[in-house]
Amino acid sequence: MAARTILTVAEIGAADQAAIAAGTPGSVLMERAGAAVADAIVERFAPRPVTVLCGPGNNGGDGYVVARLLKARGWPTTVKALAAPATADAKAAAALWDGETGPLNGFVAQDGTLVVDALFGAGLSRPLDGAAAAAAQRLAEHPERVIAVDMPSGVRGDLAETAGPAAAAALTVTFHAKKPAHVLEPARERCGEVVVADIGLGPTPATLFENTPELWLTRFPWPDASSHKHARGRMIVVSGPAWRTGAARLASRSGLRLGAGLVTVLSPPDALAVNAAHLEAVMLQPFETDGELEAAAADVDAAVIGPAAGVNETTLLNVLALARTGSALVIDADAITVFRDDPEELFSVLDRDDVLTPHPGEFERIFPGLLKAGPERITAARTAAKRADAVVLLKGADTVIAAPDGRAAVNVNGSPWLATAGSGDVLAGFIGGLVAQGMESFEAACAAAWIHAEAADLHGPGLIAEDLPGLAPAILRRLYGAGAI
Repeated sequence: MAARTILTVAEIGAADQAAIAAGTPGSVLMERAGAAVADAIVERFAPRPVTVLCGPGNNGGDGYVVARLLKARGWPTTVKALAAPATADAKAAAALWDGETGPLNGFVAQDGTLVVDALFGAGLSRPLDGAAAAAAQRLAEHPERVIAVDMPSGVRGDLAETAGPAAAAALTVTFHAKKPAHVLEPARERCGEVVVADIGLGPTPATLFENTPELWLTRFPWPDASSHKHARGRMIVVSGPAWRTGAARLASRSGLRLGAGLVTVLSPPDALAVNAAHLEAVMLQPFETDGELEAAAADVDAAVIGPAAGVNETTLLNVLALARTGSALVIDADAITVFRDDPEELFSVLDRDDVLTPHPGEFERIFPGLLKAGPERITAARTAAKRADAVVLLKGADTVIAAPDGRAAVNVNGSPWLATAGSGDVLAGFIGGLVAQGMESFEAACAAAWIHAEAADLHGPGLIAEDLPGLAPAILRRLYGAGAI
């Protein structure tokens, strides 16, 4: 299967116009869109009364098609119109509707009635007001009975935040591809289940994707019959001092679980004993100075630094030493924060195969103001990746992974069970393990984030970070089976 694209409102509009220019009338596209919504409703609900709320534009035109098709299937259906149809295609769709139509003003959803929200779609560029705002507020109170056409009314398709009142839905049916608001919080939560319907638009070039296995599975670094441990990649993790060693061990074990052939914890002398007491398949090697670290990491494929490393000059010098080796770096936590006073010093030594893994607070420290200045997280992460000339994985419920070349992906399987100490250290190790095996860094970061969330969801309540590496093999087995089909 092809990777699942995410398109902006403008990109979807251009695809619509291209289809029309190629000979598919807008009225046909509208009929297909309305049919997709009606089919999704019939598949998920038993017949019951339906009220369709129609706006004056093409989103409302889709609603008239939905009403007509549901009525034809025997569902008791009425329409509440905000205003008369204002576009040619919406007027044509409304003319084919022969059922009851009333004004939207004063609308109240009745118990047991489904409501189809076809007031405004993703292209809305202003806050709702008047009867539309009142209706959206009522829909947000009972989203379990609401089906949105394209986007819950009041949610702008390219943004995560709403300006003013907005509806919420249990099911949103959109067309051709998801928009940013379908995948970014808090707008994503308002959409409920999102179904993407094919209405016959042509292929659309994209650089933004949902982070699903279709994006990277064909390039996953599975071993073959001739593989051996040296061929599967060498990864190192830099340990913190004696009283802060657990994070490095979590990352190292995680890299080993994701397939790196040889994983070594490089440890300050004072931490050797405690690390040795807890490591088995992961190897251990001491170092005292940044020069010794550089020498020890000279021939490795990937290096993870930052988990519990300490925000101090030692960590800063260690990052610079690893950068001189040419190994792909995964820079996390303290190794990010230590550059807060001079982010350019970090950016100047990064390569395009390095990965930064900040949470929003760490992101702010090295990219100050970028999150607030950007319209949403995708733009901020892309700007950061270009500025740093490295892959940036911006953590969150809607984790965004961005590459310097403009590619970006949004994780849509985020798990609330990952809100536990050490889970980020595991993620850093997962990324390092895949990069060590030669997986391209953007795709490795995407794959690691997806596997991380799937493993957490597999465990569910009670998850702690120590559980995650042991859960990865079940996810890998599932992926291996999918890749073999």
